[in-house]
Amino acid sequence: MRGQALRSNIIVTVGICVRNCESTLGQAIESVMALDFPHELMEIIIVDDGSMDRTPQLIREYAKKIDMQLKIFDHKWKGLGYSRNIVVDNAKGRFILWVDGDMLLSRDYLTKLFDYMEKHPQVAIVKGKQALELGSNLLATLEGFSRAASRMVDYDSQKAKGKALGTGGAICRLEAIKQTGKFDEKLKGYGEDLDTEIRIRSAGWKLAAIDAEFLDYERCRLTWRNLMNRYQLRGYYTHYFLHKHEGFLKHYKMLPPVAFLTGLIQANLLFRLTHVRGVFLLPFQHMLKMTAWYIGFAESHLKGYQPS
Repeated sequence: MRGQALRSNIIVTVGICVRNCESTLGQAIESVMALDFPHELMEIIIVDDGSMDRTPQLIREYAKKIDMQLKIFDHKWKGLGYSRNIVVDNAKGRFILWVDGDMLLSRDYLTKLFDYMEKHPQVAIVKGKQALELGSNLLATLEGFSRAASRMVDYDSQKAKGKALGTGGAICRLEAIKQTGKFDEKLKGYGEDLDTEIRIRSAGWKLAAIDAEFLDYERCRLTWRNLMNRYQLRGYYTHYFLHKHEGFLKHYKMLPPVAFLTGLIQANLLFRLTHVRGVFLLPFQHMLKMTAWYIGFAESHLKGYQPS
């Protein structure tokens, strides 16, 4: 009886899917532990996707400190789609809050998202906003600001149909995820969240973004090599995504000259909001990122990459 009562008490499952996050995972878990949402109504599921650094040791260390129900899974690298489905299959909550291993959440983050979901039953996914805070170096600030600007849209509008909320920092209805077939396990490195959002929208659900703040990898000291590698991998894994959703992405929008223009538009918006002059370097950063993206996409195309 006690186990049945405990199961029914869980409202929110916090899903943390990680790989090689030793430098940031501790802070991410601590920000979850500091949430003001009642901890007795929460559980945490951590999935380690084949980490090769100290991430497994850190998970074991924090397991002793976490004051919520906890499940830990680990396996050799199988990708994000597979890891997220482990959370879905084992979640007790009606909602899943996805937290990346490099995220920091504001104390009232989950409370705000949960309250919004309770008042808007037609919404399947809601996410907070990237905090417009200075990063540890200029590149980190530019990347964080850029991602914040890219999500300053009304997700209920036609303009936002091609915009991804992204999984990290989003709370999702478990019902909607299961109804639409969970995550595609062939999408291993990028796009598993957008693929799921497309199917959830097609099923008639809505998406939303609200005023609750988070930070993620952009708060760290980024290097150009790290950033270029990240976008090259995005381009590489987008190849399969576009086989599945042919025509979804307009290639001309990814061309470096168009990316330069996008960066200029974002810079003007962000300067009005922050008065940080460095944002006028965004056009050059956008152009370089999209160059890396195209290199990865071309590499995947030439190899004929198909996920196993």
